[in-house]
Amino acid sequence: MPRIHFGNWVESAVSWLQTHLSWLFDAINTVLTGAYDGVGTVLGGPHPLIMAGILAVIAWWLRGLLPAVLTFAGLALVDSFGLWDRAMSTLSLVLVASLITLVIAVPLGIWAARSRTVSSTLRPVLDVMQTMPGFVYLIPSVMFFSIGPIPGLIATVVFSMPPGVRMTELGIRQVDGELVEAAKAFGTTPRDTLTRVQLPLALPTIMAGINQVIMLALSMVVISGMAGAGGLGEAVYAAVTQVDIGGGVESGLAVVILAIYLDRMTGALNQRVSPLGRRALAKAAATARGASFLRYRPGTAVATVGVVVLALIAGGMNLAGSGDGKHHVAAGKNVGDGKQIKLGYFPWDEAVATTYLWQNILEDRGYKPDVKQLDPGPLYTALAQGQMDVQFDSWLPTTHKQYWDRYANQLTDLGSWYGPTSLELSVPSYVKGIDSLADLKGKGAQFGGKIIGIESSAGMMGTLNDKVLKAYGLDGEYKVVSSSTATMLAELDRAVKKKEPIVTTLWTPHWAYGKYDLKKLKDPRGAWGKGEQLHTVAKKDFGKDFPQAAEWLKNFKMSEKELASLEVAIKDGGKGHEKESARRWLDANPGFEDRLAPVPAK
Repeated sequence: MPRIHFGNWVESAVSWLQTHLSWLFDAINTVLTGAYDGVGTVLGGPHPLIMAGILAVIAWWLRGLLPAVLTFAGLALVDSFGLWDRAMSTLSLVLVASLITLVIAVPLGIWAARSRTVSSTLRPVLDVMQTMPGFVYLIPSVMFFSIGPIPGLIATVVFSMPPGVRMTELGIRQVDGELVEAAKAFGTTPRDTLTRVQLPLALPTIMAGINQVIMLALSMVVISGMAGAGGLGEAVYAAVTQVDIGGGVESGLAVVILAIYLDRMTGALNQRVSPLGRRALAKAAATARGASFLRYRPGTAVATVGVVVLALIAGGMNLAGSGDGKHHVAAGKNVGDGKQIKLGYFPWDEAVATTYLWQNILEDRGYKPDVKQLDPGPLYTALAQGQMDVQFDSWLPTTHKQYWDRYANQLTDLGSWYGPTSLELSVPSYVKGIDSLADLKGKGAQFGGKIIGIESSAGMMGTLNDKVLKAYGLDGEYKVVSSSTATMLAELDRAVKKKEPIVTTLWTPHWAYGKYDLKKLKDPRGAWGKGEQLHTVAKKDFGKDFPQAAEWLKNFKMSEKELASLEVAIKDGGKGHEKESARRWLDANPGFEDRLAPVPAK
């Protein structure tokens, strides 16, 4: 069977769309960004407990007193985790994506219910949309809209639309045909038949579809954290890549609390807006026994007054609390004058260390650095599209060669700040008889036939699979397991503690060589290539937009001793405290900041 290059056709189509319809994507990006920012401002503006109170009042109106109390307690727990802003960002994305989805899905469902041809045409399209892995939608979304919340929003709309269309069609088709015929017999127009007979009777089924749309939207928003969508998805993704168990549990619980709230509220909304739902609610209230005050639900007017009062309190608190929350810059050192610089990094130790180091330095020089974690692929794409400004861990000419070859004309190389480095496979020193890559041949069973790798998008992984394994005849004997840098290190730590054989990808410099007794496997055939340099790579116009910062970064250098001590300081400071740890390191190394970022004389 000849190879069908379907993927190449898709890439060509995406490239054509980028070239000829960029104006359309820019317009969509502008509109959706405005909608997302607007909802985010409303949800994130009030004090967390005030906003939790507003959401609790809505729960009281829809479900009763006990659900309202549980809502407030759950949202207060989210705030106590320090995840309130991220939770509101996620909720904003879910609400905007769900609204857009329903605006499209409900009319499509009505159309499909009225036309067998439309229904049969939509069915395979919806099947593909519903069964395609959610991650796949992020790829073209990032290409069209770069990183940030909008690619996640677009992917969420596509992923969550099928149940909205299907349930709307199902609900209308399930309406008793005799009722429809009776309406027609009395001279009811098709529009009135739809709006006054079919839709009211189909509303419970449609509301079930809306519930499913919102739940799928929430699940996709979390996945979208990989593309820089922010919110709880970014927190979950960071916890996974850094093997941060505590952070993962906290961010996961925050997602669960949001999911339960949205599920229960949308389920109860049917009882408020549907005639059948209101009838069922009244019947249940009449036959219920027990503590009636727990089931009491205020009227719409009372609930509205409660929400308005809390909103006014929130507005007053914002006015009273508005003040100067800026980072104060020492006199004569405000070079940046408040300009924002977007710093990107992927979770490699030297990248984390240098990114948070420069975040502190740039703040001290009057800039507003914004730090975001991404995988190498999305980060290079964002730099090429100008959506990120700079990153400090470009391994050239080998590891990140694929990205440099693709985007070289859209990037600026600000030079090397450390080198030479080396890529290698390593084993613990207690593994005897394995001193070079050639020694691995025939020993696959000893290591379970696995080489523990890092992120699949890392150039090092491509070099290992395409060159190193083939050069030593290991490609059929070993499987390279893609994971993350943090997962690889956790697996190494587990194996060392149990004295088990393990072979992992590693590189120099790395703090693991100081913590564990490891052997770098020799590469007599030079399959890894020569030692690399760590480069600072920025967007094309970085020097024009930030001339002084570009000058600093061109002269940026760190010795192995300085880098190692910075990495240790950040590691010892604990996860979630990287910025503070880098600040302490700067304070312990007086003069280093002025050496890296000298203030020009006036």
